[in-house]
Amino acid sequence: MHRLAIRQRAPYRLVSRPLYRSYTQEKPAKDAAPEHVSEEAAKMSKIMGNEGPDIQGQATPVQDILKEDENAKRNAPKVLKEDLKSGHTAPPPKTGTRSFSTYSRRLLEVAVAPDLPSAHETVQSHKFPLPPLPLPPNSHLQQRYDPLVQQLTNLMMRDGKKARAQTYMATILEVLRTSPAPVYNPARPLLPGAPPASHLPLHPVLYLGLAVDSVAPLLRINHVRGVAGGGAALPVPSPLTLRQRRWRAFKWILEAAEKRQNRGSGKKLMFPHRVAQEIIAVVEGKSSVWEKRQALHKLATTARANLGRMRR
Repeated sequence: MHRLAIRQRAPYRLVSRPLYRSYTQEKPAKDAAPEHVSEEAAKMSKIMGNEGPDIQGQATPVQDILKEDENAKRNAPKVLKEDLKSGHTAPPPKTGTRSFSTYSRRLLEVAVAPDLPSAHETVQSHKFPLPPLPLPPNSHLQQRYDPLVQQLTNLMMRDGKKARAQTYMATILEVLRTSPAPVYNPARPLLPGAPPASHLPLHPVLYLGLAVDSVAPLLRINHVRGVAGGGAALPVPSPLTLRQRRWRAFKWILEAAEKRQNRGSGKKLMFPHRVAQEIIAVVEGKSSVWEKRQALHKLATTARANLGRMRR
């Protein structure tokens, strides 16, 4: 049989240990007392080979403080009292240091309330300069574009998609800016006071306005019944306002641009390019819009005789 050796466990021993430790701080030894700042600075200067701290020039002498404070003078050490009685004063400061006491200045700084606003804080200022008054007409956010550009952009808008119309207008102005200078046609005179052709690409909005206003009709034809006394409708011319004239002229330009052939892929993508090419053709006198304007004015000249019948 195998004998199982049972190891006897040693009995527990009760060790008397304190239940708590004393965390009271022991008094530091006299040799471990911290050094003064000036003493430490003096030792550091001695190690580095520099001059010691300027204690006399950068601090207020004790004699000056005791002269102004009677309580401190009464409790001062015996050595200082003897110096005051003998009239001994502090040594003069070193050259390049201040020769006045900062004690009164510190008292003045303490006496001033730090919460009171200064003169710079009470004055209201602006981060950016104020705009001159009256404000310019294009300072409004919704009216910052040229009136002609805004009107023609709304005219190109379809199904309320104004962002697409704005993209078209930006592309049209970009093509006008990057295209070469047009060549004027003497047979198709533009508006009086038109700038030289070389200046137009530098100002695409002026380029667009010159083309639209040059082919804008002055009149429109209305067919009115009973002018001659019967039931027949006779053509009667009537003047147009500036916005109406521009609307009619740009309508003609858009119709002529629709008939142009694309020079690239994508009908919608090339649409603003075709409109820009038509505007250039208008300035050069090569567009069919000139014939429409001339035919309308010729018809209005013929129909102006019917105005006298309407007054009767």
